[in-house]
Amino acid sequence: MVRTRGYVGLLVMAAALGVPISAAAYGFLALVNELQPWTYTDLPKALGFQATPPWWPLPLLGVAGLLVGATIRYLPGIGGHKPAEGLSMAGAPKPLELPGIFLAAVASLALGAVIGPEAPLIALGSGAAVWLVRLVKPDLPERGGAVVGAAGSFAAVSTLLGSPITGAFLLMEASGIGGPMLGVVLVPGLLAAGIGSLVFTGLDNWTGLGTYSLALPEVPHADTPDVAEFGWALVIGLVAALVGTGIRRLALLAQPRVERRRVTATVLMGLVVAGLAIAYAEGTGKAAAEVLYSGQTALGPLIANSAEYSVGTLTLLVACKGLAYCASLSAFRGGPIFPAMFLGAAGGIALSHLPGLGLTPAFAMGIGAMSVTMLGLPLTSVLLATLLLGSQGLTVMPLVIVTVVVAYVVSKRLSPPPAGASQAPAHREPTTR
Repeated sequence: MVRTRGYVGLLVMAAALGVPISAAAYGFLALVNELQPWTYTDLPKALGFQATPPWWPLPLLGVAGLLVGATIRYLPGIGGHKPAEGLSMAGAPKPLELPGIFLAAVASLALGAVIGPEAPLIALGSGAAVWLVRLVKPDLPERGGAVVGAAGSFAAVSTLLGSPITGAFLLMEASGIGGPMLGVVLVPGLLAAGIGSLVFTGLDNWTGLGTYSLALPEVPHADTPDVAEFGWALVIGLVAALVGTGIRRLALLAQPRVERRRVTATVLMGLVVAGLAIAYAEGTGKAAAEVLYSGQTALGPLIANSAEYSVGTLTLLVACKGLAYCASLSAFRGGPIFPAMFLGAAGGIALSHLPGLGLTPAFAMGIGAMSVTMLGLPLTSVLLATLLLGSQGLTVMPLVIVTVVVAYVVSKRLSPPPAGASQAPAHREPTTR
């Protein structure tokens, strides 16, 4: 296929699609980024409160549950893939399903659910790309549609994970494509991702809103790894596998119960998330928002201000956000990556108070171990944990590799593929409310 004239046309098409798809993805992220402070900080002040009331997460997450539940229940499709089942690469959604995916994701992300934006961006990017191409080329073959959909996904997450390369590895590893087909899909995807990255940068320069890319402004220095830290790599990998597997199993256990009473149960899960955030705030004096949201923008402040967090505070943060993550996975719509990274980072910082473990290695190993436990993607997890740290990532990479391998093997032994979790196209949920 690569040698054919049609493949050259696909490359041109991928380049052309990279511009509108990445611009739309930028708009999606900008919308969510504006809605989060408006609903959490500005709206209470507009209603006459001097500051955000301690109980504010309750109505916020209640409304989120109502909107997401109603969207899944009444609009075509099921609001995107189910995050408790991991990243889904089942193909581009149908055009009629795109509004439901968009609305469910915006309500989940903007109103405080502990979920990330990558999964809806992947679905929206692939669905929009195939839809746009079929408007002008209705007879697009199935294989060409797969390449176009992949290019749209690449463009949508081009800078979200810090680098187009990380996004590319995520999509390729999650899809399981190999052999000759890998090169067929990868080249147009990389082209779309590169153009998408330029579009994100250009829109940032034009609007000043930011690139919405995973980044840490400052990373503490990491010394050359020693024997003690390799021992800690084994411990962190084991602990993360146990914790992450518990979160995912509990989410999968709750998911069918939520589906039986979709609207009511999603509201209830939203209230559970809110209650956990309030409990953390009341117990520590910290902001409830540290438990809410994906945690993407909170990683930088967390490591920069790590000295202000006691071991007890970090332990309570991991417990409350982990349970809120579990509830969100079972009911809301979004991706699993950023909350997993935040939980791993917080847990690693807590362990760094123990002898023989530095802050930066613990931070990186926690991210890698929890990411691979929740995603099942070892190479992507290593890249997420190391590229994020810049030059310090090269220093800690051997530690991250060891802890990712341990967490991956242990989590696979603990979590056989759950029955009912398939890569089949989305189906309508039960009709009871």
